[in-house]
Amino acid sequence: MSIISQAFKRLHYPTDVIAQCLRWYLSYALSLRDLEEIMKERGIDIDHSTLHRWVIRLTPLLDQAFKKHKKTVGLHWRMDETYIKVKGQWKYLYRAVDSQGKTIDFLLTAKRNARSALRLLHQAICNNEYPHTVTIDHSPSNHAALNHLNKEVDPTMSSINIRQNKYLNNRVEQDHRFIKRRIRPMLGFKSFWCAKMILSGIEWMHMLRKGQLNASKDETTSIGLFYLLMA
Repeated sequence: MSIISQAFKRLHYPTDVIAQCLRWYLSYALSLRDLEEIMKERGIDIDHSTLHRWVIRLTPLLDQAFKKHKKTVGLHWRMDETYIKVKGQWKYLYRAVDSQGKTIDFLLTAKRNARSALRLLHQAICNNEYPHTVTIDHSPSNHAALNHLNKEVDPTMSSINIRQNKYLNNRVEQDHRFIKRRIRPMLGFKSFWCAKMILSGIEWMHMLRKGQLNASKDETTSIGLFYLLMA
């Protein structure tokens, strides 16, 4: 597995063991100590701090690999934010999905305001096509960000249609549940940077489950696609 070999110059554990631990941690509601115990039952003695180092080192590389093969998303977006606890304080994870529930982009920010919402929109548009419609709830900051974005649009292009409807935005709110369920055993993050790294990995694994990776017909399961990325 070239990604793992490139990340660690000296491998003290087999690459398949490292890949397995990474996938389990990012996919399932397990703490690092839970994963340490699971591996010990299988005869592999790995300290939870070592597991954490693997996650932090490999997640950005997995992020780069996934972006190269991510499928295109729809042009009708749903945008919302949810709360994430970092060092005992609430931070905000901005997320956007399309009308089919496919993840468009995400961004962890320290503040909940128009500037943060605009950052997500710029990032999402940079990595995807320009949307036709963006559905939001009745958040004034999100509406202000979209209005600002429309003012930046080239006159030859059509502006984004803004829809404010709580019920139409249920799709992205329901999609938050996977992220919240996964981070619950972590009992909060110790640093903002660490939170960004781990949340990025969780989001990409969630996209794998939703089939958002371009791959051959032979590789259709999220497990197979994950190991295809690591190769």
